[in-house]
Amino acid sequence: MPASPARAAAFEILLRIETTDAYASEMLHSSRFAKLSPADHGLLTELVMGVLRWRGLLDTKIAGRSSQPLAKLDVEVLTALRLGAYQIFFLDRVPKHAAVNESVELVKSAHKRSAAGLVNAVLRKIEREEFPLGDGSSHPQWLVERWAHSYGADAAAKICAYDQVEPRPVVRLIDEALLAELRNEAIELEPGKLLSTAFTVKSGDVTATKAFRERRGMIQDEGSQLVALLVGRGKNILDCCAAPGGKARIIAERNPEAMVLAMELHPQRAALLRRLVTAENVRVVAADVRNMPVTGDFDRVLVDAPCSGTGTLARNPEIKWRLKAEDLSRLQEYQVEILRAAMKHVSRGGRIVYSTCSLEAEENERVIEKALTGNSSFHVVNCRDKIEGLRASSDLIWGADSLVSGPYLRTIPGVHPCDGFFAAVIARE
Repeated sequence: MPASPARAAAFEILLRIETTDAYASEMLHSSRFAKLSPADHGLLTELVMGVLRWRGLLDTKIAGRSSQPLAKLDVEVLTALRLGAYQIFFLDRVPKHAAVNESVELVKSAHKRSAAGLVNAVLRKIEREEFPLGDGSSHPQWLVERWAHSYGADAAAKICAYDQVEPRPVVRLIDEALLAELRNEAIELEPGKLLSTAFTVKSGDVTATKAFRERRGMIQDEGSQLVALLVGRGKNILDCCAAPGGKARIIAERNPEAMVLAMELHPQRAALLRRLVTAENVRVVAADVRNMPVTGDFDRVLVDAPCSGTGTLARNPEIKWRLKAEDLSRLQEYQVEILRAAMKHVSRGGRIVYSTCSLEAEENERVIEKALTGNSSFHVVNCRDKIEGLRASSDLIWGADSLVSGPYLRTIPGVHPCDGFFAAVIARE
């Protein structure tokens, strides 16, 4: 008997993530799985994200009951074991025997029939066990140790706990009529904790509403929204790495008379950006900021640099199993190149905001230090005044002090009610 559609789809996605650079969120919303029933798609999402969040602890349990080391198991076999173990430990509504049988069918369908007995034996042993969640963490040890060193043991524990829970969607709403419209479509909202224009979705599928189908709404973490607000006001504004477009939307909204150039390296993402950012004062260009196809300077520039994403592990848990410590130096080189290129397009008296969704110093403070070395025309501006200004204007409803680390903005998952972001404001003389 073949595995159920949801489990077969989860198996396929997890294999793709394990063997390619695919991201779970993109695959879950791809057209390939759009025909699944709402119930099956819900189970698919639960299985994929659950296995990725808890993979470390699942592997520990599997290793303790397997006759072979995990490193010697075929990826299909290990993936089926993780799916079975996750259902046994976390999904009370799934009968344990069904979880075992479905995983056995998955390895058979993957042409690993010889491993069916091993999968059955390991999961039968696991189904008799309890799963202790007391420590609540499933992260690579090297990451936890870095965070403890950088932020302290208490903050590191809060980051880990935050990452293990599915975050609720957050939307930015500045229109009372749109807020009422969503509520009329059975979307239950509550005010955000960081920003006055942010609302957390308590229940309902906001992506299925008329407003979101018409691109009048967009899901965006509160920390991401705050970074966009740091850009401030200008006449000519450049957003260097603009996809998917949330920050560009806010910048255009706050600067309706400005010309906003939203640049994105990858043409496909630039096309998506154009669909999501509908403001008439936004021009979308598919280009590399290191070789800009336009001339002229900008009084405000945002460099939301490609990064490791360690501040977003609650939403993108696959990152923590994919990232290696040595990746950070490679990313830093790229980030410095982008920032230095962007600095060439800042007008005198203008400002540039450099940001990442990373918790790692190599991608944040170290990038600023390297990019500014030997360039006396630029200096870091303490962002406290800007953050306090947002507080005074009632945009920010969270205390300003905890958001400032030295001259920089920093949000820490679990310490703050959002993903982890870093931002630096740099001024040109």
